[in-house]
Amino acid sequence: MMGWDELAIVIVLAIVIIGPTRLPEYAAKLARGIRQMRVLADGAKAQLREQMGPEFDDVNWRQYDPRQYDPRKIVRDALREPIETAWNPVRDEIEGVRSSAGQIGRSSADGADAEPMETVAAGATAVGADELARITPYDADAT
Repeated sequence: MMGWDELAIVIVLAIVIIGPTRLPEYAAKLARGIRQMRVLADGAKAQLREQMGPEFDDVNWRQYDPRQYDPRKIVRDALREPIETAWNPVRDEIEGVRSSAGQIGRSSADGADAEPMETVAAGATAVGADELARITPYDADAT
């Protein structure tokens, strides 16, 4: 939004650039443009009211004002939010994956020669560095 001092500077610049002889003509054009914008906005509002019916009056239009959404406030509120609130959905998802993996490990151990998931995980950490270097591909050009 412009302050009074900025508006005064714009008016002085308009007088200097346009000149005092053509200023009334441009002021009239500006007034017509503002009137047309108001008519356009009122028409859009009437059309929306007609399409929405009685629900139009029940809508809280202030919640859709983009000026109320300050990114700094959103980040500040997110940082103040307790970590538990943000962590709970992630923890639930991890527990679901763990239980599914445990069920898959038990069902494959019961029906086939496969090792349970816990045994496989324990064996994976026992791999030596030489064997890991042999298994892991290394591309000297990529580094």
